Amino acid sequence: MVSSEKNRFILTVRCCDAMGIVAAVSGYLTGKNYFIDESAHFGDPMTGNFFMRTVFTPQGDVPSRESFSQEFAPIAQKFDMNWRFCDPRIKRRVLIMVSKFDHCLNDLLYRYSIGALNMEVPAIVSNHMDLSGLADRHGIPFFHIPVSKDNKPEAEKRLLDIVEDTQAGTVVLARYMQVLSDDLCRGLQGRVINIHHSFLPSFKGAKPYHQAHARGVKLIGATAHYVTPELDEGPIIEQIVERVDHTKTPDELVAIGRDAEAIALSRALSYHLEDRVFLNEGKTVVLK
Repeated sequence: MVSSEKNRFILTVRCCDAMGIVAAVSGYLTGKNYFIDESAHFGDPMTGNFFMRTVFTPQGDVPSRESFSQEFAPIAQKFDMNWRFCDPRIKRRVLIMVSKFDHCLNDLLYRYSIGALNMEVPAIVSNHMDLSGLADRHGIPFFHIPVSKDNKPEAEKRLLDIVEDTQAGTVVLARYMQVLSDDLCRGLQGRVINIHHSFLPSFKGAKPYHQAHARGVKLIGATAHYVTPELDEGPIIEQIVERVDHTKTPDELVAIGRDAEAIALSRALSYHLEDRVFLNEGKTVVLK
């Protein structure tokens, strides 16, 4: 599906850091009469990797993906670039997974409904039926896939079938309370975004906010990250932190945490959809 925005394109580049990359890319774009609307780059001295994101608007002929690829090839080859030419008018297809907590799903669907997230939602998948009505109200197909220790391989096979059938390029775990298998994490590497409470590393398991309240924490928050086989240790995309004090009850901490989770997840997904996120070994670079 293509929106009515003007012909703006995004070029993302990842390669080893070297002198002259910015000049080469910018010079190529301006030489082709492409107006540079935005440009951001980062060279990581620790890993030696270079990252660049440029938004440009053709002032004349609009390039096709094939023509741009052919003409940009000499620069890409010179610096051994891993690069992408993206048309933001083409909305990404995002499958959302959820269990029973609805705050993150509600937030994403609201932003989706007003066009704040550049995506299509072809399906919502859940291991419970509780939120089927919410999916129905938004006209989104809802798939119920119960998960137990006995049927987990079959459940994940069904999930992968839905991902393929809906052509979803991204999967969002909007408080989906099941651990994905290592094989599934590897198969969808860089495509699954999760949300969980952060700044509470000592309070695992049930009722983390209540545990935090009992310990008198002063900071709570949420972390959105890519999913990897290492549970809750994937590359971080966005974090939200809120300061609290002794006056807050456990229920108030839960409410603050819900807001933080929704904001962190929507921001992370937005950065991902806008091609602002680059994997940099065990972490990310987010060019804003």
